[in-house]
Amino acid sequence: MIRRALHLWMFCGFVAGIGLSGCGAGSSPLPGTAPALKLQSGSGSTPIAHIVFIVQENRSFDNLFADFPGADGATRGRMKVKVLGHYRDRWVTLQSHALVTPFDIQHCHKAYLTDYDGGKMDGFGQASKGACGTSGKPVGKAVYQYVKPTDIAPYWAIANQWGLADHMFQNQGSGSFIAHQDLIRGGTQINNKFALVDNPNIMPWGCDSGPNSKTSLITAKGDYLPYQQKGPFPCTNKFPSSNGYEQISDLLDAKGVSWHYYSPCFKGYNPGNCDNGCPSICSGGILNAFDVIARVRYGSEWGTNVSMPETNVFTDIKNGNLAAVSWVIPSDANSDHPGEGCGCDDGPAWVASIVNAVGQSSYWNSSAVVILWDDWGGFYDHVAPQQDGWGGMGFRIPMLVLSPYLKVGSGSQGGYISSTPYSYGSLLRYIEENWNLPSLGTSDKTANSISDMFDYSQKARGFTVISSGRSIEYFEHQKATPQHGDPE
Repeated sequence: MIRRALHLWMFCGFVAGIGLSGCGAGSSPLPGTAPALKLQSGSGSTPIAHIVFIVQENRSFDNLFADFPGADGATRGRMKVKVLGHYRDRWVTLQSHALVTPFDIQHCHKAYLTDYDGGKMDGFGQASKGACGTSGKPVGKAVYQYVKPTDIAPYWAIANQWGLADHMFQNQGSGSFIAHQDLIRGGTQINNKFALVDNPNIMPWGCDSGPNSKTSLITAKGDYLPYQQKGPFPCTNKFPSSNGYEQISDLLDAKGVSWHYYSPCFKGYNPGNCDNGCPSICSGGILNAFDVIARVRYGSEWGTNVSMPETNVFTDIKNGNLAAVSWVIPSDANSDHPGEGCGCDDGPAWVASIVNAVGQSSYWNSSAVVILWDDWGGFYDHVAPQQDGWGGMGFRIPMLVLSPYLKVGSGSQGGYISSTPYSYGSLLRYIEENWNLPSLGTSDKTANSISDMFDYSQKARGFTVISSGRSIEYFEHQKATPQHGDPE
């Protein structure tokens, strides 16, 4: 049976390579898709030759999937309140809310500790609106909410038909800067004493930051050292590193495995470089993880492997240039980030457009698409994360997975729910396993791989378009605006 299945997916890969449908493909390729694709090769042990990570912003699991059937969600939570001078817990019903939220919520490491409250998971209402360091009244019940399923219909459609992980955790309890580093290396240790935590004090984040930019640090025991005391400039050539700060692109490059990191052009911070569109020298801005990696930022991979703007992903899929490993970072308007000034809610449609681009192309039969949110954004979640030093684990975030070889679940539409504990190290471990790479030796070494969500012996599943009300062309022609990323 296994030998027959391997012959099946090898044949499907050949079919995909010559631009034909079949092997379970449920849709026609996109118009203009090149008939001869650059198909990458995996390890030979799986049919997955392409994996695409779509990274959204600032949502906890309960905020998006609180009442998803069969998942570990909650529609009420514990909230610490002061009664007669003493704090007590009260049960609060989570309120259904629109995806668009008119305010941001503190979600730095200090806010994480407040929310976590020693494992009681009752301090979420104690955080304030805005970024850490700003003062304000506690946000209270406003973070005890979940998004109306109708507002995020593409996410629910993917979960119903494909895969939903309800125990995916951030590596650390901190904001987006740390999360995006964890996504490419599974940890932020700069040596055996310190790890990065929280955002640099000056934007943009990375080698393009201002000369006085510093980072904050944390020890394995959880001691917090704010940037005023210890933190280095947020570029690896300034790190006091004894471990080289190796990350996944180092392993991919060494093995000759292709990768692309699609990122918005942050015109708002470097207008001199970006007045004429988005040249390759444009700053990676706020959420570009590789802007921290000096070897990449000042090397030939900047503007090539690191591709700006993010909509280049559509061009590469159409032209048959999808890399083996890809990350796609959204613009502010398409990120799901709370408190966007534009009042936009195009995040679900943006995600659907990328999924549809892959699903309708000849890449589908050799691909896996993973959708996740980089941090919890201050929103309530009821599952207490385990603690393992270096500021984590962090809170749960949602993760969706699509692939022709994803296990078929018991849901009415075949949706599969995985309750295996995962972290960002799980994604790196899957890459390493799939392309026979060595381990980075960070959280990838001990994390559970997401490989348990796949069944490579099954017949390749066909793809059905995810409806969203927005076309790929809408996003390709979307007006570029100054980006601020995540201010915390």
